[in-house]
Amino acid sequence: MPRLPGQRYSRQGHPWGCPLTYFIAGIGSTLLLVLSLWVVVPAPTRAFLPLAVGAPEISPWLILGNLLFVLGGLLTLSPGWGSRLIVAASCLALSVSLVPLSQLSAANRAANQALVQVVGADYAAADPVVLSPTLQGKLRPRPFVLADSFRGIAIAPVRETAGILFAKPDGVPLTLDLYQPNHPPGQPPGLYPAIVMIYGGAWQTGSPADNAPFARYMANQGYVVWAISYRHAPGYRFPSQLEDVQAALSFLKAHAQEYETDADRVAVLGRSAGAHLAMLAAYQPGPLPLRAVVDYYGPVDLLKGYYDLPNPNPLDVRSVLETFLGGTPDQMEARYGAASPSHAVTAHLPPSLLIYGGQDRIVEAKFGQAMAERLRAAGNPVGLIQIPWADHAFDAVFNGVSNQLALYYTERFLAWALRP
Repeated sequence: MPRLPGQRYSRQGHPWGCPLTYFIAGIGSTLLLVLSLWVVVPAPTRAFLPLAVGAPEISPWLILGNLLFVLGGLLTLSPGWGSRLIVAASCLALSVSLVPLSQLSAANRAANQALVQVVGADYAAADPVVLSPTLQGKLRPRPFVLADSFRGIAIAPVRETAGILFAKPDGVPLTLDLYQPNHPPGQPPGLYPAIVMIYGGAWQTGSPADNAPFARYMANQGYVVWAISYRHAPGYRFPSQLEDVQAALSFLKAHAQEYETDADRVAVLGRSAGAHLAMLAAYQPGPLPLRAVVDYYGPVDLLKGYYDLPNPNPLDVRSVLETFLGGTPDQMEARYGAASPSHAVTAHLPPSLLIYGGQDRIVEAKFGQAMAERLRAAGNPVGLIQIPWADHAFDAVFNGVSNQLALYYTERFLAWALRP
């Protein structure tokens, strides 16, 4: 075919390359750009939360995809405005998707310092033998393992028992799921330290089965994980949920031997609304002494949270608090105070590890900072880890960048707090 004046050819001899190639490249680069932008764009509504939460956590996958499109565009597409747009979009997406890994080193240094503050200057984060010889080879070797982002974090099977009834307030059956370590062959069962795990869900939804990968992972480390339930709002309002947590702790105390649990070595860990309940349980008298509390992005001052709203506000924080507590602060200020862990701070509390995401628009990191300062001012050991790129519920992606960092320090904190 004769060449027309001004016509350009691709390396394959077709004008502007194959149209299908351009279509696929254009769609693919656009899709990756849209996904990558959620690494830095907050969710405006509840519907977009999965994107804002998940994008930073799968950023290694986004980096790989964007890099392939950049190289593919440069090497295979013919010169012209179409190829330049595709490459430019992929370069922009690549730069955005690199944000979490670019901030990882600084975040890890700050997290390590935070853990040193809570457990003492003689702590060696990289040496599990300092914590317990039995943990050698079990703890994660590094705060972030790139290969695990793609292949997942390996979790061996453990003993699981679901649906154990522990209380029946107002005729509502409350159950727990139990995760127990496997016995070494030929050895009799012993007593293990325990982690009481409380799910989130705005005090309205959720079940003990939530966050099962974490429970299995910790059971492999040598803990009995008690994943408990509680009554939900609006059918039941505070303090019903706290009463249910205390009932679970009473059940643990009464049945510790039966479930191979050392009742003198118990920590409580929660996420979001569950972290709120975990802190209240740890900072007030209860059925048994708690050795530590781990707070994953939990609300701490409900009165301030009602008035100091995030922007954007994808979950409508005021509506959530009113549903949980039964009204506005003007109607029940005392209840807002009683339900705030920050109001329960006194001296001689169990050590606390607080973990918050810098991009969280449900429970902003500044509330975690204020809580850490309040605990520290009262003389309590506390460590605050902030993950700059992370959104609320970041650990829903178990092998994500944020959860790898959080898991590295959480397991070391718990190993220290629950040591024999």
